[in-house]
Amino acid sequence: MTAAASARQILTSLHEVMASRLHAQAKLDRVVEIVGESLTSEVCSIYLLREGSLELFATRGLNKSAVHVTRMAIGEGLTGVIADNVETLNLAEAKAHPDFQYRPETGEEKFHSFAGVPIVYRERAVGVLCVQHVEPRRYEEVEIEALQTTAMVLSELIANAELVDEEEARGLIEGKTGQQTVSGLTLVTGLAVGHAVYHQPRVQITQVVADDIEAERQRVYRAFDKMREQIDNLTGQAEFGIGGEHEEVLETYKMFAYDEGWSRRINEAIDSGLTAEAAIERVQQHTRMRMREIDDPLLADRMHDLEDLANRLVRIVSGQLGTAASQGLRRDTILIARNLGPAELLEYDRRRLKGVILEEGSLTAHVVIVARAMGVPVLGRANGIRGIIRDGDEVLLDASAATATIRPTASVAEAFEARFAKSREKQAAYAELRDVEPFTRCGTRIQVMMNAGLRDDISSLAMTGADGVGLFRTEFQFLVSATLPQRERQTRLYRDVLDAAGEKPVIFRTVDIGGDKSVPYLASDIADNDENPAMGWRALRLALTREGLMKAQARALLEASGGRSLYVMFPMVSEPWEFDAAKKVFDEQLAFLRSKKKLLPEAIHYGAMLEVPALAEVLDLLLPKLSFLSVGTNDLTQFLFAADRANPKLAERYDWLSVPILRFLRRVMQSSIGSGVDMAVCGEMGGRRLEALALLGIGFRRLSITPAAVGPIKELVRKVDLAELGDAMSGWLMDPSVNLREELSAWAAARDIDTD
Repeated sequence: MTAAASARQILTSLHEVMASRLHAQAKLDRVVEIVGESLTSEVCSIYLLREGSLELFATRGLNKSAVHVTRMAIGEGLTGVIADNVETLNLAEAKAHPDFQYRPETGEEKFHSFAGVPIVYRERAVGVLCVQHVEPRRYEEVEIEALQTTAMVLSELIANAELVDEEEARGLIEGKTGQQTVSGLTLVTGLAVGHAVYHQPRVQITQVVADDIEAERQRVYRAFDKMREQIDNLTGQAEFGIGGEHEEVLETYKMFAYDEGWSRRINEAIDSGLTAEAAIERVQQHTRMRMREIDDPLLADRMHDLEDLANRLVRIVSGQLGTAASQGLRRDTILIARNLGPAELLEYDRRRLKGVILEEGSLTAHVVIVARAMGVPVLGRANGIRGIIRDGDEVLLDASAATATIRPTASVAEAFEARFAKSREKQAAYAELRDVEPFTRCGTRIQVMMNAGLRDDISSLAMTGADGVGLFRTEFQFLVSATLPQRERQTRLYRDVLDAAGEKPVIFRTVDIGGDKSVPYLASDIADNDENPAMGWRALRLALTREGLMKAQARALLEASGGRSLYVMFPMVSEPWEFDAAKKVFDEQLAFLRSKKKLLPEAIHYGAMLEVPALAEVLDLLLPKLSFLSVGTNDLTQFLFAADRANPKLAERYDWLSVPILRFLRRVMQSSIGSGVDMAVCGEMGGRRLEALALLGIGFRRLSITPAAVGPIKELVRKVDLAELGDAMSGWLMDPSVNLREELSAWAAARDIDTD
């Protein structure tokens, strides 16, 4: 008998049982008889979660007196292991398994073979369905699939009969794992408390048995067509526009999306009588079981990809396509995702979003920059997090220590809250430095500016006492727009920002999109097969070829700055002619506005971003044209080291305090001496206390950093003697030690300078 026929036979009988007027216990008693007869199994038993343990609820073949008597703790015995791991067991000899436990009251001593599957409700195991035979043998694939199908139907029956409620199900997870701590990579420091919410929530399957098999088949066909269309267009979507292994992931997705074997198995599951959603999940359950038996990291990664794709297919077939942002956050939230694009993060309610945990992520990915601007702690590279955190779990996120505690005990939560309170006190102390000018011990005034990209960010100027906005990322408006923002909208934004900043300067960086910040309405301008998007058609390169885009932004900035000073800088300048071409666009728009008798800026200060190492070789040609130069350490680092900053495998590979980057930055700083050009660092490097110390030591006197770092950096500056620090840095860079980070940390600690 085929898998579909066997399962259909069971489903037909189960459908009759579920529709009958029997009470819940009688239905379960009938289910074990149906399954046992269909599989010619000598034993079929159902264990359900009750009061924290698995209780034998119904059986065919074991002693009836054991029903409601035999109980197994989660993780105890074979049934406990199945529920604990939410996985299938298929054993030719049950007693050979290390977790086997014999219960004499059941009379099971004569049975050798054993197979069991979890009964899952709302992603939690609420019971176990198992079969046993006297003859030692592994069960056929058709039998396992029939058990999995039955378990899916049982979950619906159990929920409807309220044999296990949701609180009981949650208790299983707590009993199963209790408190757990996961480690990762600190992407944005900070502490946060909230409940886990998945960026892409799993669809809850409410109907398992199909009313019309052909209708379900057509739903799956349409869903496959739509999913394949999505996969073919993924390169232009924010969800897959980030991640160093973009192309590899995409090719894997395509392989699975067009895999006839996968679609055939889903079709067979529908033939057995399941709804489209249940069929996809049934096939996934079986795939998970088979993949767990293969100890191969590469295949484990492929399972991860297939899991994502199956979730996508279920969302399409069910019509539940939105992310958690579209549904709205109802309470303080720790967002869980594989990865995020900057636009996706900005969709969330900032009042409710307290923290983010990513399975991937890297230190300088743009979503991390956005998170810093929002003041949201982020933990990255938390591998396997989806197997540990369930939707709604309480999470204590300590991104500074690169850990997250899941389902904390009361004592741990209390201790965390005490630390949280102390952290808030520290922040309050930094806030008291708002009106204090950051002079070093030797009397040098350091300019501490802040980075921004949102209108609301400008309120941080007054709160932090920053000297101005050293980097306003204009692309954020483009990232969150469905279409190219009209000039009038851009003008309103820039004018609002200048109004909010008052007398403090705001340096507007012209739009930096493309690369890992792709937008669908400019997809035609970006190569679909760009193997290195960070070094591809992006930023100023794209803007200069998209004439209307550059002109509109130039006029918007000039009009918004009427009667005021305008500071504008161009990103990713590689050679002086690119700066000249960009400035020419502004000059032409300035002439146009002058001819229209428009109010013009009182002064225009032009600058450039040094992100491409080649620019350092022609600074003698460029500096005479500039008012200021800002070093963008995020892109510069990846270009210097040929290391994709969005690739999680390289996230910790290269250190900002390594000799190559510091020697390069010092050379750039020294080349500007006597030019009259203000030099600044506006990358995330300047917002980290130890790294900021190094930058001060090699000569930088202006830092533009995330608002949350302004207070801590001000406090740091006031403890530094620049001459002493400069001498130490010169010595280390001339004769490098094995670990410059350790050297600088020890130097700071000896002078009571906190670099944490």
